[in-house]
Amino acid sequence: MNTEPLEMPGHGQEHFVVRPLSETDLDQVMAIELAAYPYPWTRGIFHDCLRVGYECWGMFSDTRLAGYFVLTHAAGECHLLNLCVAPSRQRNGLGSTLLEHATRIAQVRGCKRMFLEVRPSNPAALALYRKNGFEQVGQRPDYYTADEGREDAIIMARDLGAAA
Repeated sequence: MNTEPLEMPGHGQEHFVVRPLSETDLDQVMAIELAAYPYPWTRGIFHDCLRVGYECWGMFSDTRLAGYFVLTHAAGECHLLNLCVAPSRQRNGLGSTLLEHATRIAQVRGCKRMFLEVRPSNPAALALYRKNGFEQVGQRPDYYTADEGREDAIIMARDLGAAA
């Protein structure tokens, strides 16, 4: 998939480009990750995802990163490992746009189903995924680090249909 410009409604003249992330983007990725999550991924995790060839994409306004996702795929299935929008940019449709882009990439790669995990304590993410066709298919006990011990993960999935 090539870099693709996106116009977002409600953003006036602002234009976004969704493109693959590179090592040079990791400072911006980490700034967003650290601002968005109490238990963020490390720079090493993102570096490893890039190194092994996972689908790592960012949404940029000019040179400024607004959000990103990390997706892996194999054997007709994909796993959305991380989707994050900068806290200052949330609630403007960017998460849905990133999720739509991840879905298109998965379909192009021949995936029929997308999986993800989400914290039950993250109602905004749950609403985003439900609004975009994901349904709960399971639970992973004690999956996430939490302030008081561990938190379960809700496993969600969405059928992607035939490859695009």
